[in-house]
Amino acid sequence: MKILVTGNASPIGKRFVEILLGRGHVVIGLDRRGFWQNKNYPENQFKHYQCDVRKRPAEDVFRKEKPQSVIHLATVSHLQHLNEKGQRMNLGVTQKIVEYSHRYGVKTLAFVGRHTFYGAEPDSPLYHKEIEPPSMSSGLPALSDLVAADLYAGSALWRYPDIATSVLRICYTLGESKSGTLASFLKGPKVPTFLGYDPLFQIIHEEDAMNAVATAVEKKLRGVYNVAGPPPSPLSVVIRESGRERVTLPQALMGVAMGTFGLSKLPKGAWDHIKFPVLIDDASFKKATGFEYRFDEATILNQFKKS
Repeated sequence: MKILVTGNASPIGKRFVEILLGRGHVVIGLDRRGFWQNKNYPENQFKHYQCDVRKRPAEDVFRKEKPQSVIHLATVSHLQHLNEKGQRMNLGVTQKIVEYSHRYGVKTLAFVGRHTFYGAEPDSPLYHKEIEPPSMSSGLPALSDLVAADLYAGSALWRYPDIATSVLRICYTLGESKSGTLASFLKGPKVPTFLGYDPLFQIIHEEDAMNAVATAVEKKLRGVYNVAGPPPSPLSVVIRESGRERVTLPQALMGVAMGTFGLSKLPKGAWDHIKFPVLIDDASFKKATGFEYRFDEATILNQFKKS
């Protein structure tokens, strides 16, 4: 299958290219960044186009390459890095991807979303199901554009029924690339948490997450699905087993302490994400695909600690 992947020049995107090639697919990469990799892939198996998805050259890639499937990874989602640029980008890029997919005969489209779509709130359900609406009252308006992109991708299910569209809301990923929201939060030697709070966290190894996305495309999955890995654990356990030191602070000191003394920095709007759990029910995805994760929590955290 010829698969076009947006955002393939990111650390996790490069690994994703390897996984798709290993599964026998032809990969077309599309990213604003150049693709620098030690391995040289044959041109008939992999091509990379450096251009902005929102610009005309990106449409030319669709016209020239005629991919059968598209996997949209190119969303800005790091809670630490979401800014005005990120707010403008996610929806606009997703709109173009859906438009080009329809115009040039793409048969399968996978939008890689995030479980943070559901929001972190004290009174939210313990496990979120796909039917639930987004909840953005957590004070992090920068995530609203990512939510809008998720909803727009989901609208392709009825707007373009000829495309098998899947919206995959994936829990926090960890892996050797050390990229992603949780990886950025665990980057420093000391990780701040709130006094009196120790929320459950769901994590999935980045390779399991990528194989889940590949499986959704191969099975021409249609619908909205949560994707998770091993059972959740308290944030304190995630911090400890990843080789970091947990520093518990009262909320009054959090704004002053974050980003200093070796502590990770997190914008105030994202504080609820380390106070309240955002857990997802992935039963529907498992039933539809037969997907099973390979890496348990101990292995994930140990690899992250050593990488």
